[in-house]
Amino acid sequence: MPIRRLGFALLVLALTSLLLWLAVRTLAPGGWTPWEVLLLACFSGTAPWTALCAGNALVGGAILLRAPAPPAAVLRARPATGILRTAIAVCIRNEDMQQVLPPLARLLEGLAAAGVAERFTLWLLSDTQDPAAVAAEEAAIAAFRATHPAVRYRRREANTGFKAGNVMDFLDHHAGDAALMLSLDADSEMTAAAVLRLVACMEADPRLAILQQLIVGRPATAAFPRLFQFGMRAGMRSWATGQDWWQGGDGPYWGHNAILRIEPFRRHCRLEALPDGSPILSHDQVEAVRLHAAGWKVCCLPEEAGSMEGNPPALPEFMARDLRWAAGNMQYFALFRLPGMTWMGRWQLAQAILLFLGAPLWVGVLVFAVLNVAGGGGAATPGGWLALLMAASWAMLHAPKLVGYAEVLLKTELAARYGGRWAFLRGAVAELAFTTLLDPVSIFNKAMFLAALPFGVKPGWAPQNRADRGVGWADAARLLWPHAAFGALVLALLLAAAARAAWWALPWTAGLLLAVPLCVLTASPAVSAALRRRGVAATPEELEAARVLLK
Repeated sequence: MPIRRLGFALLVLALTSLLLWLAVRTLAPGGWTPWEVLLLACFSGTAPWTALCAGNALVGGAILLRAPAPPAAVLRARPATGILRTAIAVCIRNEDMQQVLPPLARLLEGLAAAGVAERFTLWLLSDTQDPAAVAAEEAAIAAFRATHPAVRYRRREANTGFKAGNVMDFLDHHAGDAALMLSLDADSEMTAAAVLRLVACMEADPRLAILQQLIVGRPATAAFPRLFQFGMRAGMRSWATGQDWWQGGDGPYWGHNAILRIEPFRRHCRLEALPDGSPILSHDQVEAVRLHAAGWKVCCLPEEAGSMEGNPPALPEFMARDLRWAAGNMQYFALFRLPGMTWMGRWQLAQAILLFLGAPLWVGVLVFAVLNVAGGGGAATPGGWLALLMAASWAMLHAPKLVGYAEVLLKTELAARYGGRWAFLRGAVAELAFTTLLDPVSIFNKAMFLAALPFGVKPGWAPQNRADRGVGWADAARLLWPHAAFGALVLALLLAAAARAAWWALPWTAGLLLAVPLCVLTASPAVSAALRRRGVAATPEELEAARVLLK
């Protein structure tokens, strides 16, 4: 593993150097203005994350194209023998139980069909506080238990510590003699085969504390999650495969659709408050690095079969989720100097920070570029080098997804699961167009939030809306007017100073100017129905469900 990590570090360093060399070749002609120096400084801050994306994609793509199965080092599972007793823990808070319970029923029925149901106990761990929601929740669970009597239900009076506190309270007081815990979110769905595979891996390696499976989007009816998760699925497959190759047993934990060994988790993952007294919000990565430090393995299984989740139904929910994650990940700055941390643990936290810290830096690149043009600079910038720099940056940032798309197009059997190469390519093109508009909106939104975070602005940790909904034009405008106004200001300054430069900024300004219609149209029932009718960005699970209905 040290040789792999050194090799990967050299690859990322080479890719970072390539980006910086292209940036210097682009900016240096004609001398350096103060704005260009600031632009280069911001771009340099984004380069490590960009290179990391490309590095994971290149390594992951090489593995995926050479072998049809995930790395053998992770899949060291033998057929499960004793079937370690496992608690299935589902954290819920103000959820629509008619959406939560059916996937769990399918899982329990699958385990019963496999003859192992007695080794699993389903626990519904509620943090619901609203009295009306509590009554509806209790009624739905009571009806569910009429057909699944072994299901257990526990509700806390106060949601101390949020989800991490909910889980630890369960492990302390209710887990009983269970050796493993399958962690599921309210929108999670896993098949019995996937769960039994995770249990078998845990039985095969007693030093494995957490095994995190890949998670793909559940078949979506709304346009926004449909397009978003089509690209995310392709990207995560190559990213996780590459990351597993060099991280190995110091891997990530994403908090759900994962199995954990209860004894070490309970011993090492009890999260104290931060120095300022606030609870740790993004708990999962911290729990992973605590286990790394204690000598336990945390691995990612880069296999997507049988593991799904719901994605935000519209742009407002997507943005709110991003801000919750951003607030949690920025807390990691306070954890780097904690005793017992390994270097890989610190790097794991650094990766999580870089995921969001790049947003204000990219906005800085745009702002300083505009100010440079407005001040008369940039006239000597060679268009060819600028185009090459922009293309290289875009390709590296999106490399995991592009490699994932290439894998499907190159593998006939895999493409057939998506309805064939043409159907898959049509979905990929639609997703890339969607992402081109979404990225500037998402980046600017995170940048605004991170700029306000030091001044006490917080996103809260409210219950999530998971239901499809339309978004009205007025609501979208109230939410996104700063994004559109910023895009309009950038475009106006460039048109006034140098109209030619406005064309170079279109990848940024188009998404910002169209933020409101993007929000409305990707939540529109009519647009969503049209995509479903034409099968655009359909997933294998959606197509399989349609085939079953036709039988």
